[in-house]
Amino acid sequence: MRVAVGMSGGVDSSVSALLLKMAGHEVIGVTLRFHTIPESCSTDDLRVCCSPEDVKDAAKVSEKLGIPHITFDWERIFKERVIDYFVQEYAEGKTPNPCAICNRDVKTGFLARYLREVAQVDRLATGHYARLVEYKGKRLIARAKDKSKDQSYFLALVRKKDLELLEFPLGDLTKEQVRRIAVEYSLPVAQKRDSQEVCFLMGKKPGEFIKERVGEASGYIKHVSGRVLGTHTGIYNFTIGQRRGLGVSYHEPLYVVDIDAQTNTVIVGSEELIYKSSLKLKDINFHLHIDKWGKDVYAVVRYRTQAVKVKDIKETKDGFVVEFETPVRGITPGQVCAFYEGDVLLGGGIIAQV
Repeated sequence: MRVAVGMSGGVDSSVSALLLKMAGHEVIGVTLRFHTIPESCSTDDLRVCCSPEDVKDAAKVSEKLGIPHITFDWERIFKERVIDYFVQEYAEGKTPNPCAICNRDVKTGFLARYLREVAQVDRLATGHYARLVEYKGKRLIARAKDKSKDQSYFLALVRKKDLELLEFPLGDLTKEQVRRIAVEYSLPVAQKRDSQEVCFLMGKKPGEFIKERVGEASGYIKHVSGRVLGTHTGIYNFTIGQRRGLGVSYHEPLYVVDIDAQTNTVIVGSEELIYKSSLKLKDINFHLHIDKWGKDVYAVVRYRTQAVKVKDIKETKDGFVVEFETPVRGITPGQVCAFYEGDVLLGGGIIAQV
């Protein structure tokens, strides 16, 4: 089988390439360059993914493994499909998940289709900690063996038609095992640190990054009662459920309960107000048709949050409405809602409204 490996220059994708070559496949290393890093910046300190330094590391590993390596300069594509989306969503008072969008529109699903067309590649392998399983007659994604590293949540938006084109060689390994393999085979990146979650922020907080692009936009911070408690310099500095850094005082702890982009207002209130029992989904992406879902379906509404049992899910003219068995803390528009049956990922969508 002819397999391209998305090589980020990190240990996970490097070991993925090694394992596939050892299994006898024809392996090609493919690296996407997303960023132009000023010489004055240290990429090691910033832990930026897909930087020029990472491209060099991926090339070194490919040479070590004796496989061809090609690089695509996709900085413009990444900006248009991921960074611009990220900025726009935050400017509208939402909290987007750029990694999930990137996996759908750039470096996983889209890249797999692109390589199939231009290079007749059979599969695209990545260093994601996830598995591919046969479930109810379909090829679906499942949680990784190493639950502490599981990245299946970030793959919930990958289109169903793209699942046939993917491989995840690390799905049955732990991070410690991957490191040991890299050391055993003397890979140049064996001790390299993992990249940060949002690669393009380059050490900045989301609010700082957005401010540089859209400027300050001052507005009010209001209590749910309507009382003005203070002001802010941009709604992009806030997210639902946030408690710290509000810059206002009150006789009880306050949390962000809503963000009104139309009036540029941050609304705060007591903690019980950030618990909700339902949400509305858009950009629906179900890997398994909903008619084949079982009764014990759980949803994850934000990475590393506890899964909650789904009580009901109904299709409407605007998307889907999801109801939960118990109230969920801090459901946030813009984030991904991923659905699971056991360890199997059923798909997901983007939270449109709470």
